[in-house]
Amino acid sequence: MPRFCSIFNQLLQLFPRMEFQRAVFETNAERHARGFTCWEQFVAMLFAQLGRAHSLREICGGLASCDGKLAHLGMAAAPRRSTLAYANAHRPWELYQRVFEQVLARCREVAGRKPFRFKNPLLSLDMTVIDLCAELFPWAVFRRTKGAVKLHFTLDHDGYLPTMLVITDGKHHETPVARQQTFTPGTILVFDRGYLDFAWFADLTAAGVFFVTRLKTTADYRVIARRVPPQDRGILTDQDIRLCGPLTRQKYPGVLRRVVARTETGERLEFLTNHRTFGASTIARIYRDRWQIELFFKALKQNLRVKTFVGTTANALHIQIWTALIALLVLKYLQLKARFGWSLSNLVALLRMNLLVYRDLWAWLDEPFTAPPPLPEPVQGALALA
Repeated sequence: MPRFCSIFNQLLQLFPRMEFQRAVFETNAERHARGFTCWEQFVAMLFAQLGRAHSLREICGGLASCDGKLAHLGMAAAPRRSTLAYANAHRPWELYQRVFEQVLARCREVAGRKPFRFKNPLLSLDMTVIDLCAELFPWAVFRRTKGAVKLHFTLDHDGYLPTMLVITDGKHHETPVARQQTFTPGTILVFDRGYLDFAWFADLTAAGVFFVTRLKTTADYRVIARRVPPQDRGILTDQDIRLCGPLTRQKYPGVLRRVVARTETGERLEFLTNHRTFGASTIARIYRDRWQIELFFKALKQNLRVKTFVGTTANALHIQIWTALIALLVLKYLQLKARFGWSLSNLVALLRMNLLVYRDLWAWLDEPFTAPPPLPEPVQGALALA
């Protein structure tokens, strides 16, 4: 009967050591390293996410209590708190961004398709705020007595996987971060009213990129054409409009499309888009699918360690957030590969309880509540008679 190493060890096999070491070399992450390797740092930080460790003491103590199993994880010994803290503060967080990209490529191989017929890439842009103590994180400026960082995400609706993350302090607005990205022609972007910038909309239209967003109720425009809305789809209005304000008209002189829909709860929503060929109900469905990025924020904050941090420097915070994203991709990969209908919260909880159990990971994912077959009893050899 085959024997297996721990489930945590089998999870680490999703990160080929050759690819990891290539990323270490490219980022020069082990410059001046003395004994404590980047792989050992990565294992410790991933253990913090999957094992729900709240502090450096819990990370190092939890690994030290697993003495005898660390060699299978590629670690010589459990790190000291000061060693792990120094590595988090000084080793480049870009290494974890490279590892994230490697795992993302693996997830894309098994990810599903978006729930639309069109073939255009569909991306959601949004950001979430993580509050911090202004005294412990003085670099994370936000308000006078409060610190914060903003996580700016781009979510691909093919598999609902995060494709980009930018971490800024709390005072950075969303639109300048979005402007730094480049999108292939034909891409459809969906975002809320926090990204309302008509000059940027004009640049997107010139680049062949489409967008769907909400229209402010105070917007000044005139209707130049009306379309017949579809019946029984919740669409109230479908119009072509031009902006009337002198400043906004100068920023976006072209034609835009205004779609008004009523939700099942009776809420009236006004959408603004530069896509003029999709059906009005498709425009409404595209914006409704933007809710997936809100669910992504909820899954990230509720199941992984991104609210309390084991380091106070900007570099340590970056490393912990990128490790949380790597752990989230691993969990999504396990969800996609398993035959059992896992919810993310249930998978995180049971994985934490079985992280260092010696059992076949993939058999456990498919049948988590079935006991593994017992090991065969050792056969005692007969004593030879003299």
